[in-house]
Amino acid sequence: MVVIFAMGLGLFAPPFGVGFYAACAIGRVSPDVAMPRVWPHMAALCIALLLLTLVPWFSVGFL
Repeated sequence: MVVIFAMGLGLFAPPFGVGFYAACAIGRVSPDVAMPRVWPHMAALCIALLLLTLVPWFSVGFL
């Protein structure tokens, strides 16, 4: 679960996140405009990943 969550985080992590650029293309938004707004989302995902790795009950308890 941790590995899959980390890969999902990497999918949207700029500057190489393919998911980020795909979402910008679907929404018809320039990546330069969307870049400042993606950082709070990335911070929340990083905190969630830390919680998953540091508190094993989150990753095992919800299976």
